[in-house]
Amino acid sequence: MSATPAPLLDVPGEPSGPADIRLVVTDMDGTLLDDDKRPPATLRPLLAELRRRGVLFSPASGRQYATLAEEFADVAEGMVFIAENGTYVVRDGVELSSDPLDPATAAELAGTVRGLAGRGVDAGAVVCGKRAAYVERSDEAFLAEVRKYYVSHRVVEDVTAVDDEIIKVAVYDFGPAEHGAAPALAPFADSHQVVVSGEHWVDVMNRTANKGAALRGLQRDLGITPAQTMVFGDYLNDLEMLDAADWSFAMANAHPDVISRARHLAPSNNDHGVPRTIARILGITL
Repeated sequence: MSATPAPLLDVPGEPSGPADIRLVVTDMDGTLLDDDKRPPATLRPLLAELRRRGVLFSPASGRQYATLAEEFADVAEGMVFIAENGTYVVRDGVELSSDPLDPATAAELAGTVRGLAGRGVDAGAVVCGKRAAYVERSDEAFLAEVRKYYVSHRVVEDVTAVDDEIIKVAVYDFGPAEHGAAPALAPFADSHQVVVSGEHWVDVMNRTANKGAALRGLQRDLGITPAQTMVFGDYLNDLEMLDAADWSFAMANAHPDVISRARHLAPSNNDHGVPRTIARILGITL
């Protein structure tokens, strides 16, 4: 944090004392991490203080569970990971919930992505299983992007023939995903969720699967209310999650639709908006 941090942009109704927060949920890319994919220097001290206060911290990301577990390996005990955009929720290595795709749908999605080249779209599919992510493209440019979010991945000849439970199909588009891969996948939106989760990523999941559904299930299981929940997000795959918390924050760098949906606005990811906001609302000195 800087010596003279900028004030929160918008926290109407900020309590005079520390809020009764029991659960903090944050997206990763564009939210907790800066543009260079680095966590704030104050994050580990903050996590230690949250643990001391009995506040559960939960990363909620389009990233796979293995990637999130590696990022937080030193503090993972007791942490709930909402992975793969809510399709796979894990705590201490134990699955809490999942929402697998029908294998036929996963195969159809893979076939659609294979055909994108004919439309001039440079894209590749990542078929996300519980054990690993599977790709057919082996060029280094594509694999470099896959590694950022899927540390456990395998190059296979046919992604439709893998022996795993598939929970999501992600598509990386080297161009703007909103104009390339997303329109090509639009027909699946009649029966599934097609979500632009980043500038170059589109995720396809069951209609019942999203970060918000996973969060609401977690709240029910733990007896935590929306009023006791603080959520941070920046992109379209965070919208339902923001609806599940009274303390919902869009980052200053967020997509306009996210800013309009959240109740509050926090400093940007590059300004360490997540830890600064948590510290201010909970009365923590970092």
